[in-house]
Amino acid sequence: MIGILIPVHNEETLLADCLDAALIAARHPGLLGEPVQILVVLDSCSDGSAAIAQAYPVQRLELQARNVGQVRGAGARHLLNQGARWIACTDADSRVAPDWLVAQLALGSDAVCGTVTVDAWSEGFDPAAQIRYHQGYEARDGHRHIHGANLGVSAGAYIRAGGFEPLACHEDVQLVRNLERCGASIAWSHGPQVVTSARLEARAEGGFGDYLKSLLQAS
Repeated sequence: MIGILIPVHNEETLLADCLDAALIAARHPGLLGEPVQILVVLDSCSDGSAAIAQAYPVQRLELQARNVGQVRGAGARHLLNQGARWIACTDADSRVAPDWLVAQLALGSDAVCGTVTVDAWSEGFDPAAQIRYHQGYEARDGHRHIHGANLGVSAGAYIRAGGFEPLACHEDVQLVRNLERCGASIAWSHGPQVVTSARLEARAEGGFGDYLKSLLQAS
């Protein structure tokens, strides 16, 4: 079984698109019928996110953590307990490609760090900041970016690395560093595709939204 792990905090605007895309990826014929379990971990949601998730054929966990590391860790444990051999992580403001899971698994590595493509830029994101983003981003194989929106790991490697640590931010980076220390094989690939939001209101302080905001402040 393959698990898709999606942490959610007040994502009613974007969650449906995320789940639609995940379901398409889960049904890709290249998976040869292997079951895929999509798990939505609702963290301290005060909007309509829970109702949206309930309308989809996905599993749900509800936490009051306000800590993405705890949320991903709880979700990963849940999927591992159900027998997941591979955990594919994305975010609720992101849309995975139809062949996302197939592309991750085809790399034959213990873990996959994928790139992201930014969705329509917000009106407040000026052209100079967009240029700075593209100049600093390596959309190619061999990149060194780490995104929780496009990350996959085998069950065995995840357990050996100690899993997600309960960090408020950069829990994905810490996991990859621990995987490297354990000698896990990691594919730094541009193959598995994910489109992510360009919003500046970050759900996790220090995350991708704050990085985009820093590019604006450099103007």
